[in-house]
Amino acid sequence: MSPNDENTPDLTLVLPCRNEAAAVAACLDEARRFLAENGLRGELLVVDNGSVDGSGDIAAAQGARVVRESRPGYGMALRTGIAAASAGVILMGDCDTTYDFMQLGALYRPLADGRFDVMIGDRFAGGIERDAMPLSHKLGVAALSALARVRFRTDVHDFHCGLRGLTREAAQKLTLRSDGMEFATELIAAAAKAGLRIGQVPVRLRRCTLDRASKLRTIRDGFRHLRFIIKSS
Repeated sequence: MSPNDENTPDLTLVLPCRNEAAAVAACLDEARRFLAENGLRGELLVVDNGSVDGSGDIAAAQGARVVRESRPGYGMALRTGIAAASAGVILMGDCDTTYDFMQLGALYRPLADGRFDVMIGDRFAGGIERDAMPLSHKLGVAALSALARVRFRTDVHDFHCGLRGLTREAAQKLTLRSDGMEFATELIAAAAKAGLRIGQVPVRLRRCTLDRASKLRTIRDGFRHLRFIIKSS
């Protein structure tokens, strides 16, 4: 589908999803409410990353476009979603209800009107609800983001925010290879290296109240980010 086709959506929201049966319907409902209230045509693209709890089927029943990606990893799911997206503006959001998708306009508008090529949410500026992020994670994100700012010569404050976006044109300029959580760092590093315009916007992080298992492994994922920062050329 061509970005200039009259049937092309205004934006694609890519939701990486692995065993999120408890959350996926609520995320899709909120995303649809954002689209309706802002008069936008949106493609809701769920990347089912090897779920065994029926997440993909729930998403399909809710009217989302579902792409199956059996190769594991957060980065793999997002790379697959970006490649499959139909719109000229591609937004990404974690499928766990921790991000308020009514905030998507703050990322969409600067990309749609050409002010920026990449947009990154900043949870530290937007606020983190109590118990939404453990202290170890807060300290780790702050430290790794500080290292990455120096290493990649960019002023991005929150390298690990799961609410972000880019234009299709920007995506086509980037070669992204990471499969795991370090994809979040790689995308920003690649964009900075390519000289793309990176914008930041405050976003609020919510505490998930659903009965779901967290996918985050603070130490393991932190070391993946650190290794990427150190070894990146």
